[in-house]
Amino acid sequence: MIPNMPRVLTGITPSGTLHIGNYFGAMRPAIELQAGGDAFYFIADYHSMTVLTEAKERLAYTRGIALDWLACGLDPAKAVFWRQSDVHEVCELTWLLGTLTPMGLLERAHSYKDKTAKGISPNFGLFAYPVLMAADILLFDTHVVPVGKDQKQHLEMTRDIAIKFNQTYGETLVVPEERIAEEVAVIPGLDGQKMSKSYGNTVEIFGDEKALRKKIMGIVMDSRTPQEPKPDADKNLAIQLLKLLAPAGVAADFENRLRAGGLGYGDLKKALFEHYWNFFAPYRAKRAELAANPDYVEQVLREGAERARAVAMQTITRARKACGLR
Repeated sequence: MIPNMPRVLTGITPSGTLHIGNYFGAMRPAIELQAGGDAFYFIADYHSMTVLTEAKERLAYTRGIALDWLACGLDPAKAVFWRQSDVHEVCELTWLLGTLTPMGLLERAHSYKDKTAKGISPNFGLFAYPVLMAADILLFDTHVVPVGKDQKQHLEMTRDIAIKFNQTYGETLVVPEERIAEEVAVIPGLDGQKMSKSYGNTVEIFGDEKALRKKIMGIVMDSRTPQEPKPDADKNLAIQLLKLLAPAGVAADFENRLRAGGLGYGDLKKALFEHYWNFFAPYRAKRAELAANPDYVEQVLREGAERARAVAMQTITRARKACGLR
């Protein structure tokens, strides 16, 4: 049963530059939930090691993600914010959980199949990713995990692993529940697939104006002329993104104009860029302030890790005792 003030947890992997799919699918829902007063958010730098082997890149992405989250509204006074690798207990819990996780469960993981099919080299870390993810969640007695539809299976696996542990060693771990915002569960990328760093189809939250304009103007549309009515306007990629980025009613107006005919795709993409650029303008200003004060950002992460470890130590102590470890 979820308590009146549930603990919420979200992690994001520093394997590339954050994009608007990350923002609408994970960051914004998580930041909205921090008002509840028991929010735990971490930078999953251990997870990045499954796909990224350049140490300098990992450090740069980790720092960049810290800046991005703080710029977009994460409040360290309301949420615990830390680097995953600063709380080493997650590795021990991963091992404890892994000894009970069936191979068949991991072999059914959609993300492993999808990533290897896309050419990412298979390795143990990529295969065992769901166990580390389970440890991330279970280590902090998490009640609710906001996830996109693509992560739903991993949360179900976490529940299965926690239930198996409790059945084997007694009631030790909190079994979490998912929370999916259906309207933003999967954010489309520039090619129509799910927006993902792995697919190279992203629109970054922060970046060079000229390069980002070029990206959006380069979205491939069909060959219909501006004058032709487009009855399937709701499926248009630019319309789908406008619904996220533009004020209420703007996307509907453009959609109606597409349906009626007379609106060119170039004009639609120009409008999409302007609304995207304006949407993130205050966050860009905040990020510039934070980037000029790196000591403050490091202090936030260090203090967050101390708060996170205080909880992690309680959980790992319970788990070790339950398993018969001194």
